[in-house]
This record gives sequence, C-alpha cells and structure tokens, in this order.
Amino acid sequence: MASSSSSDSGRNAGTLASRTSSALAAASLIPGLPDDVATVILCLLTFPDQSRLRATSRAWCLLLSAATLLPLRRSLRLPRRHLLCLFPTDPSLASPILLDPAAPTAWWPLPPLPCSPQLYGLANFAAIAVGRHLYVLGGSCFDARSYPLGQPSASAAVYRLDLANSRHCWERLPDMQLPRGSFACAHTPSAGGLLVAGGGSRHPMFPSNGSRTDSTEWYDATAQSWHVGASMPRDRAGCVGFLARGAGDGGEDEFWVMGGYDGYTTLGGVVPNDVYCRDAVALGLWSGKWRMIGDMWEEGERRRLGPIASVSADDGRITEVFMLDDNNVFRYDFTSNRWLKEATTRRKIPNTESCGFIPMNGELYVLRSAKVRVEASGPWRQLKKKLAMEFQVYNPVTKKWRVLTTYPPVGAPIDFRTAALCTVEL
Repeated sequence: MASSSSSDSGRNAGTLASRTSSALAAASLIPGLPDDVATVILCLLTFPDQSRLRATSRAWCLLLSAATLLPLRRSLRLPRRHLLCLFPTDPSLASPILLDPAAPTAWWPLPPLPCSPQLYGLANFAAIAVGRHLYVLGGSCFDARSYPLGQPSASAAVYRLDLANSRHCWERLPDMQLPRGSFACAHTPSAGGLLVAGGGSRHPMFPSNGSRTDSTEWYDATAQSWHVGASMPRDRAGCVGFLARGAGDGGEDEFWVMGGYDGYTTLGGVVPNDVYCRDAVALGLWSGKWRMIGDMWEEGERRRLGPIASVSADDGRITEVFMLDDNNVFRYDFTSNRWLKEATTRRKIPNTESCGFIPMNGELYVLRSAKVRVEASGPWRQLKKKLAMEFQVYNPVTKKWRVLTTYPPVGAPIDFRTAALCTVEL
C-alpha cells in the first residue's frame, strides 16, 4: 500500500509539473532530476525559501505560487502548512514577520503597512488570513492633528496583502462603514468574505472610557463592498469571534462572539475598571438573527475571558475552542456552555508577563518573549543575553507538550497585550 501511494503521488506530481513545464515551454525544473522528484523537493521547502526561489525561473515562479502550490500539496497528500504571522507592534512602523514552524529559525519580514504620517500607535486591530491574502482591519490609533493627543480614535481602514505575489505590496480596500478597534472578526464560507462585530476605541495600554458599539458588518470580496448586518443584542468591545459550522438549530453556521466588556466603572471614583461579559452571542448566517448564550462561568470563577484559539478541520469547520487562563488551558464544551480544564503549561509563566495563544497545524502554541543567555563566539566566549521567543506547544490529541525556542528579528521584547497574531495557510 505504501509503494502504491507513493507511486500515485509521484504520478500526480509529475502530471502537474509537466503541465507547468509545457505551459511555459521550459526545461526541467532541476537539471538531472525527474520533474516529479524536483516538484516534491520544492513543495517541502520552507515558505521563506520558496519565496526567495520564485525568481529562479518562470517555471519555479509558477510552481511556487499559491495557485499552483496549494492544489499540488493536496494532490501529494502533504500535510497542511500553517505559518505564524506576528505583528510585534504598530505595523506601520515595524514590519510584520512570518515564521514557518517547520523551520523555527526562518523568519520572513513583510513590508510595513502604509499609513498617513499624522497617524501613529496603531493597536487593537484585527489580523486575519483568507487563503493567500492577509488582512489588517481597523484598530485604534493616535492622530497628531487631533486634540487631546492622549485620546485614541478608532480606524475604519482595511488593508490586504497578497502573499502569492512575488512583489509584496499592501492594497487599500474600501473602509468599514464604522471605525472600530478591539472587535470580533472571522472568515465566512462565502468566497473571501469577512464578518466583524462590536468594538470601539480605547487606549492600547491604559483603560479609558472609550466608545463601544453593537454594530455588525460583512465584507463581500467579489463586490469589494461592506454591508451592514443585524446588530448584537448590546454593545461589546474587546471581544473575540470565530465561525462555528453547524452549531445552530438545523445545522446552521453561526458567527460566535465571546467575552469582551460592555460597561465601564471606576473603583472609588478614581481607578478605572471595565465590566467584562461572561456570556456569548451567536449570529445565524442563514437566518441573520442573533441568539443569546448564557454565562460561561460562575461569579468569582474568573474575571474575564482569556486568549482564545479555535482548532478547525480540513474543511474549515471549528472542532474545538480553547482558552488560556494564566498557566491553564481550558476546552470549551458547547453542550454545557462551560470551560473545562484541559492542561497546564509545561513551564510556568509569571503573571507579570504577557503571552500569545494561537493554533497551528492542530496544535496550540503558547508564545512568550524573553531574553536568554547565549555563549558568544570569539576568543573570550562570554555569556550575553539575546532576545528569544519560547513556544510551548500542546497537542490536544496526544495530551503532550513540547518546547521550542527561536530568535525573532526584533529589537525589544514583544508585549502580547498589543501585538497581534494570526495564521496563514499556504
């Protein structure tokens, strides 16, 4: 059976490779190797290497493009490849960077986001990938022309980057109808569609009595236009969203919005304090109506919803939803509407440190930025501190942890309270 499967994969690779070569009337992909073998080698390269090698020849450029590479990897039955996209800080000042988990040392910088010179400090934006496209939506920023300078304003800007294009360049799309930051966002089943809900504007680091909204919009990628949807039952900002396929009545696909805050108070009339939501709401994509979902935890159990990571199947359907709460990972039970403890991180993370939480390739990644001691090369062999990023990777199937360390091309420790994360499938 193994030899039969490999022969089928070889025939598929050879067929697609021969089509590529014949279409471009080019020679062999790699001189001295059959095209099916050369194709498999190129498919197994890391994304940074594939991006650099597109300029080798016209045949390589076509083969390593997303339009050809994705169906080719599926025909070869290669595992899906997810890339981590990290926005360390304001994307108009610092370049977002890509990491291929297959090569934790290979970081690939992307161009910075184009922005008006009067705007700065962009945070609380949504980063999401749909196919080969990377989107950056909304956020909160400061305007040097406004007063007071310490009060952030929400943004309605939308940018898109085509990762399959050898010349990476951000494209400005039509603005959302309502400026918003700290909002829920998800990809819809329609071609290239996006859904956003809630949000507002607040300082990325310090609490402030900012704006909140209950509005919902959806983006039609074909028509390149935004449309207003049914509003949520109440205002909600700082929330997270995901698409749950078949979770509603009659197997209806739903857009779930969890957590966030809907109120604002002060302790003793001085210390600002947000009123966090313990419940969730779900929008039926067929009916266009919201349904209320009760409280997900009891009073005193936890203060607010932690970082969320949703694991999806090959068809994009969400199968599991996890939350990171301090050093514990919880799994959401759709039936009981409760968070059940799944695991504890292998290495304890102090409460004073921020960390990221994101799914990749069916695993859960807990990201932590720190400085580690490394031995410098040279005759003195002295120890120096180097900025590193630690990945604690949890496999929900095997219930096991593993730890990876990489060195991102950034000059300061990453604050995951303002940094943004998303995954890209190529």
